[in-house]
Amino acid sequence: MDYKKTNAPANTVTRDMMSLAEQTGNVYETVRIIGKRANEISLDIKQDLERKLQEFSSYTDSLDEIFENREQIEISRYFERLPKPSLIAAQEYVDGEIYFRNPSKEKDNIEDL
Repeated sequence: MDYKKTNAPANTVTRDMMSLAEQTGNVYETVRIIGKRANEISLDIKQDLERKLQEFSSYTDSLDEIFENREQIEISRYFERLPKPSLIAAQEYVDGEIYFRNPSKEKDNIEDL
């Protein structure tokens, strides 16, 4: 998933939970799915930011170098402007881009056969 090209809104959006829960049949399961995906996205964003900022790290920085590093500031601002991971995950769920399964439900279906 390329979170940089997402069509998720930058601000919070009110969503109808009953329509979101139609696919799973349970509001709490839907929230759990979106929450787990949001954690994955958050981890990806954090690792990407750390990787980009690590290019600027040096062990002998003076105070002047820290305050004058414009590229580092621009990278940080870019990541701050991205939609929150929970908004990205919710948009992915609505668009049907998240694969999920419930092993306990699959187990029940196998026993019914």
